[in-house]
Amino acid sequence: MNAEEELKIDRRALVQRHNPIRTASNITSPMQVGNGRFAFGVDITGLQTFVPFATMRELDTHGRSVRYDMPSEDKELSQWMISNLNRVNLVRIGLHVGDSNIREGDLVNRRQVLDLWTSTIHSSFELGGSKASVETIVHPDEDTIGELGIFLDFPFNGGSSKFSAPYVGDFDRPECHTTTIESATGSQACIRHTLDNLAYYTNLLWNQSGELKHLKDHRYSLSLSGASSTLELSVNVNIHQINGRERSLYPVTAEASQVHWQLYWQNGGIIDLSQSSDIRWFELERRIILSLYVMAVNATGRHPPQESGLVNVGWYGKFHMEIAFWHMGYLALFNKWSLLKPCTSIYDRFLRSATELASSQGYKGARWPKMTDPSGRMAPGEINSLLIWQQPHPLFFAELEYRACPTMDTLHKWKNVVFATADFMSSYAEYNASSGFYDLGPPLHVMSENTDPRSTYNPVFELEYWRYGLSIAQQWRQRLDGLYVMWPDVKNMWTEHTWDHPSLIATYGWLPGHGLDLEIMKATTRKIWDNWRFEKCWGWDFGMLAMNAARSGNPEKAVGFLLDENLHLDDVGLVRGTTQVPTPYFPGNGGLLYAVAFMAAGWDGALDDHAPGFPSQGWKVRFENLNPAI
Repeated sequence: MNAEEELKIDRRALVQRHNPIRTASNITSPMQVGNGRFAFGVDITGLQTFVPFATMRELDTHGRSVRYDMPSEDKELSQWMISNLNRVNLVRIGLHVGDSNIREGDLVNRRQVLDLWTSTIHSSFELGGSKASVETIVHPDEDTIGELGIFLDFPFNGGSSKFSAPYVGDFDRPECHTTTIESATGSQACIRHTLDNLAYYTNLLWNQSGELKHLKDHRYSLSLSGASSTLELSVNVNIHQINGRERSLYPVTAEASQVHWQLYWQNGGIIDLSQSSDIRWFELERRIILSLYVMAVNATGRHPPQESGLVNVGWYGKFHMEIAFWHMGYLALFNKWSLLKPCTSIYDRFLRSATELASSQGYKGARWPKMTDPSGRMAPGEINSLLIWQQPHPLFFAELEYRACPTMDTLHKWKNVVFATADFMSSYAEYNASSGFYDLGPPLHVMSENTDPRSTYNPVFELEYWRYGLSIAQQWRQRLDGLYVMWPDVKNMWTEHTWDHPSLIATYGWLPGHGLDLEIMKATTRKIWDNWRFEKCWGWDFGMLAMNAARSGNPEKAVGFLLDENLHLDDVGLVRGTTQVPTPYFPGNGGLLYAVAFMAAGWDGALDDHAPGFPSQGWKVRFENLNPAI
């Protein structure tokens, strides 16, 4: 074995040493399998027998598409606009044991393992002296679940709640929707579910002779006709009815899933901390690996995910364009471009509606919405209308892609988005004749959304992001008391505004801070470390804080932020939310991944030392195929 082979990371061993194991259901946190566009959350049975977790797909919305830009004075109308379109829990699938009303406590010798390497959940238990085992897998390219008798139950999805967590859908309103058996034979069946103007089909295919029965309301059972003790079932959810020849049997789904996930883990970036002497290495590595898994399951579809992914519903199921960076940015540093490019194509798809939005407000270029859905239309609301830090994101994404692939094809791919974005940003800034500079706002909302927009102007992070974003656009045109405060004239900065997102920290860390006085910035950083109420921070705040600490030359502080108790990842890697955001909160996972890649592979201007964002004592950081950050 040569030296290069000796240094190669054993990726399978790395991933599988963090396989989650359970012996009981967690009633608020599902174990999941999925493919980024479709996910299935399970309880201890490997199904949804005792806990009605969600079966969700990224495009399953219902309600009517409405064009809206600004809030309406009619509060009821605005609320209806915010609520539609909304997401759907497609179906609940669980074990069916005759007419008995079993409970989880009736199961003994329970054990459940999520094999991260193959994305397979292995569940085993005993019931009434009989042993049972369930394998749960999702097909990588289809919305297909591979699983002795089972039930299927279809909930109503009203969509009127801002948050539907930990469960989605209402099983007690059978009169509000319809289900029908469209076809059934001894080995396959199809059930149609109709909600408002949405209809979809649950296509079933199994390996033995069996019978699908309607039990009551929208609940059905499937039981084997013979004496076989093994049921191999594939469940495909689609807007079309699919005949048997087009469906994937369980073995096909299992093989496809195994191939897909091995390729996922074998390609792109990876980080191994196992040779570190610092006892915290295992927890940080666990956070990295589980974050890579749950983000792949929940947040790698064609659209940016909602902040709770495919687990439940947050903010009426809308996705937030300002959070797109925290959901997607890490994919660039981990060299997972096949997953990132479909996500960032959202800017091309939204370009027309974003241009219309800017024009309707008297601006040039394209104004990107804040809270939206696949239509690209912005949901009403003051914050939605006045937040601006999502605007430079496409410039940042474009630059990341050009660094990885510096070709004319990349320049032409992004040029319309880059220049339309820059046109809006330049026209949004207003010339101040008395100062001789351009101002941002008022009115505007800062990143933390906790200030009065009527008096907020020139917030430091947004100002620096504006400057840096426009400098990127210009590069593309050429190719083709000694402390900062959030904004001038802010009152009681260090007593009343030291909570929520510490946006100042992002100006030097996430961003390179080219326009800053670094002595003032470092003093500001120390002030934030001493004064900020970090218990009021969440999710991506800690990745942002870690990057600032690393770029400021304090790697010990950087590691500490990634392990902060307020950035809590449970046993399956789901980040705990707060009273202000849903649980789980996937931007926390994405922020951690971007920050740890930043710390390992370095950034523009970093010292040549290996892993400059980690302490030199106690940490041995091995990584493969990571890109340095900007």
